Amino acid sequence: MPTQEKWMKRRAGILLPVSSLPSKYGIGSLGKAARDWVDFLARAKQGFWQVLPMGPTGFGNSPYQSFSAFAGEPIYIDLDLLVEDGLINGKKLKKSGWGEDPGRVDYDAVRKAREPLLRKAFDNFKKDKALSRFRNQNAAWIEDYALFMALKSAHEGRPWYQWEEDIRLRKPAAMKRAKKELEGEISYHVFTQYLFFGQWEKLKKYANKKGVSIIGDTPIYVSGDSSDVWANPGQFQLDADNNPTVVAGCPPDAFSEDGQLWGNPIYRWDLMKKEGYSWWIECIKAKLSMFDVLRIDHFRGFESYWAVPYGDETARGGKWVKGPGYDFISAINKAVPGAPIIAEDLGYLTPAVKTLLKRSTYPGMKVLHFAFTSWEDSSYLPHNYGTHCVVYTGTHDNDTTLGWIRHAPEGDLEMAKDYLGFTDEEQGVWCFIRAALTSVGDLAVVPMQDYLVLGSEARMNTPSTVSPMNWSWRMEKGANTKELAEKIARLTIITARAEMEEPKNDKKRTGKKAKRKKSE
Repeated sequence: MPTQEKWMKRRAGILLPVSSLPSKYGIGSLGKAARDWVDFLARAKQGFWQVLPMGPTGFGNSPYQSFSAFAGEPIYIDLDLLVEDGLINGKKLKKSGWGEDPGRVDYDAVRKAREPLLRKAFDNFKKDKALSRFRNQNAAWIEDYALFMALKSAHEGRPWYQWEEDIRLRKPAAMKRAKKELEGEISYHVFTQYLFFGQWEKLKKYANKKGVSIIGDTPIYVSGDSSDVWANPGQFQLDADNNPTVVAGCPPDAFSEDGQLWGNPIYRWDLMKKEGYSWWIECIKAKLSMFDVLRIDHFRGFESYWAVPYGDETARGGKWVKGPGYDFISAINKAVPGAPIIAEDLGYLTPAVKTLLKRSTYPGMKVLHFAFTSWEDSSYLPHNYGTHCVVYTGTHDNDTTLGWIRHAPEGDLEMAKDYLGFTDEEQGVWCFIRAALTSVGDLAVVPMQDYLVLGSEARMNTPSTVSPMNWSWRMEKGANTKELAEKIARLTIITARAEMEEPKNDKKRTGKKAKRKKSE
């Protein structure tokens, strides 16, 4: 895990979710397609690969609504690697249906096709010490998660708060009975986590060896239907029946007159403080053992959060409530000194939020799509940046840059054209990219859709909507060409964002070994 001092240098990266990688099996995975992508990043002189949360997805297939804050998504397990390990028959792969559209993830089809294959791998696997060691090392979360998933299957996928009372409230006798009756199913879910993390560790080592660090992502909140809430109800604002009293969201603004109703339970920060924020510290440590750098979503919620009464249909009725503030940040920084963390500090930021960010020492985010508002000198305009930030053209919640150009208000678009100096759409996309790379921000990250100059059809997510279009975009096979890598590499080099190797010699110029002065 790199220290903040080490990783916060002038570098560049690309945002591409694992799910968006091309593959033969309906969704990106942790095998050859991922390694090929890492090779592309290395050729393009990129120091970072940013991904979205990697947990098992729940409602709406959103990676921000996961069944666990600690577990990995089993549908990312690479099937070809299981064939190589002798756990499944490769002929069975060709008979499975992976969805009709190679440009979209059909989550239902992918899960339906993968489930019997993973269970066959489980049947063929001979228990060994490595699996037992993995289970023991992760006992703090994996036992609750595996039991939760086994119970979820037994209840036909219904959320835990719809289960019978003795299981819902985790009464000891019911829990003992469930563990005994579901022992095989529990072991299966432990096994899939063993596969996921084994493949992920190998992929991360491969990326790091190629000079590519991985930026992970974690939501500030956990899903209501998660093992985290079911197993730790005292950590959340719930009533006697373990139903939420308030849920998370965002207030109404210029983009949404009803605000955003996320529906996640809100932490009992008072209790967490008494416990030294132990749950959060363990979560951060787990994420940083998995990723090189961690982006924390909705950082402003640590200063104040929007609490909406449970049952409200919109976020209008919410109110701001003080969060744990610097007391929490200080606890994280003491537990994980120099933690390489990016704070997602987008949206309306009060002076208190800005102060908290500064005290945290974490870099914040600058998004170019937010820069061009004709009525103000926006803090998102590059001439207003400091070095200690991460610059994006857009994020997973934004339209693609081409989509932004096509749908921006006329005044905003004219300002962008004047500021960046473009006339046509494709030129505009590359001007946005150049603005990010030439900015003084230490790190510049560009979504792959922008490098491919794709329109709104390639948008990753539209906030506050549930749609098959969300979280489903996939990169076309062969899109990451050698020519594109070279073009990106050139831009990365000339904007001084590439990690350059020291030349061994330069006989063409001097006839002697060249000596390069160490940079100050």
